[in-house]
Amino acid sequence: MATLGEETYKFEVDWYDPQACVIRKYRVLYYPVTKTLEMFDIKNQRMFLKRTEVPTVTLDDFFVGSQVTILARVLKVTDYGDVHTRSKFEVTRQRTFAMIKPDAYQHMGKIIDAISANGFKINKLKMSRFNQNSVSEFYKEHIGKPFFGNLSSHMASDVVVGMELINDDAVAKWRQVIGPTNTQNA
Repeated sequence: MATLGEETYKFEVDWYDPQACVIRKYRVLYYPVTKTLEMFDIKNQRMFLKRTEVPTVTLDDFFVGSQVTILARVLKVTDYGDVHTRSKFEVTRQRTFAMIKPDAYQHMGKIIDAISANGFKINKLKMSRFNQNSVSEFYKEHIGKPFFGNLSSHMASDVVVGMELINDDAVAKWRQVIGPTNTQNA
């Protein structure tokens, strides 16, 4: 139980129970000062894990979409558990999209290392291939511009890697990392 004035953050999490083949829903309360947490079983309306110290888990591990391992259970954070937690995290934590284009995916390891070195967490990553229809949909604001034909051919030429990056002030930090979008200025 939290003491008066102790900072607490609440998160909604899912755990896939392989024995029962069901997803179980919990509320995790995290106490950053003591690095302790407790878990509440939402469906059964009862305490699942009393307040326990878990030194391997930090507040940075909690964001919507992340996976946190607590006592050998891999939990997926699905939502914030209260208004206080939501307001604290959504003000500073942002998400942004990054793409490794066909001419650079062979350097994917170096790019991911650079992303990590700059403090970003990769929440989602997917390798796929564009076709002409999906290129047109993704870059629809550029249809009719003189460079669209070359852009379309290039993007459909090989695989791309899309990533959701999370960091404090992620959009501005990512723009700083990648530099100017105009190749003449880069």
